[in-house]
Amino acid sequence: MAQFEIRRYIPMEAGGIDVSFTNSSLFMVIALMGITLFLILGMRRQALVPSRWQSMAELSYEFVANMMRDTVGTSGQKFFPFVFTLFMFVLFTNMLGMIPYSFTVTSHIIVTFALACLVFIGVTVLGFIKHGAGYLKLFVPHGVPVALLPLIVVIEIISYLSRPISLSVRLFANMMAGHTMLKVFGGFIVMLGFLGGWLPLAFSVAFIGLEILVAFLQAYVFAVLTCIYLNDALHLH
Repeated sequence: MAQFEIRRYIPMEAGGIDVSFTNSSLFMVIALMGITLFLILGMRRQALVPSRWQSMAELSYEFVANMMRDTVGTSGQKFFPFVFTLFMFVLFTNMLGMIPYSFTVTSHIIVTFALACLVFIGVTVLGFIKHGAGYLKLFVPHGVPVALLPLIVVIEIISYLSRPISLSVRLFANMMAGHTMLKVFGGFIVMLGFLGGWLPLAFSVAFIGLEILVAFLQAYVFAVLTCIYLNDALHLH
């Protein structure tokens, strides 16, 4: 499990709180720089016939925009910058973790939980700003019999409060489990040597391809669930 170890590069403390610059901080900065460079290279020319960089940037933009139109509608397009930033950050940190000897930021629950809390608090505040106390109707589904109402309301509240937990654990668990399995197969290759390591090597190659797919899917799932929560806050569905 050494690949998940947090290492302090620049020890710092503020008010008794450890705010050291770590390997996790470093790869977050690298991810942000990578996203910025990717978008600058993609949009610097804005040619009628797009280059490869421009095509990828436009594809990323359209992918998130279409996802928001399908889940939130036109009224949610003003939140596109937030969802797009969230999607690109999770995607780039996931993909950076696939590089050998790198660090997977999203394999730590504290990072994914912080992102999930940001979404949860933001959506809740938005819901109350738009609907006031009427936002509490979200916990009372339409058409529920009065006799079942107390039970349903409790279930809805628990479900609502569990959103940041489920959102963060899903991303964290998938990334951590995948990298742990890659490490296990890599250990088998070393143990079995040149002659016996071909089978685990083949599994490792296939598993890397699967992990790249999972890295993208988890970024997509995180973004689409954010859109669904935004839709609930805007339309009380």
